[in-house]
Amino acid sequence: QNVSVEVLDHLEHLALVDFRDWEGVERLQKAIQFADQLHQVNTDGVEPMDSVLEDRCLYLREDDVTEGNCTKELLENAREKVEEYFVAPPGNIPLPKLEERDTFLQGS
Repeated sequence: QNVSVEVLDHLEHLALVDFRDWEGVERLQKAIQFADQLHQVNTDGVEPMDSVLEDRCLYLREDDVTEGNCTKELLENAREKVEEYFVAPPGNIPLPKLEERDTFLQGS
């Protein structure tokens, strides 16, 4: 199943994922084919659910703090930080222009 340049552009901006090379596009196409299997499931008469656990009573636990005061250690995991805050996302990936991607897809 082929994916249009416009759909690739939209997905890249939503997910911050670069589908610039053929491997990325092929992975996306395989994921779409896998998800398409859901269309074969007969859902006639099945009411949509808010959660797969909606028929269970979910109990809340006490919010007891068991650890803390580890800001320095946690911030060591940040690629980029400002003062005591993570910077997210660390920066959008540079995406090729629509015309460049169109040329790439035609060559594949």
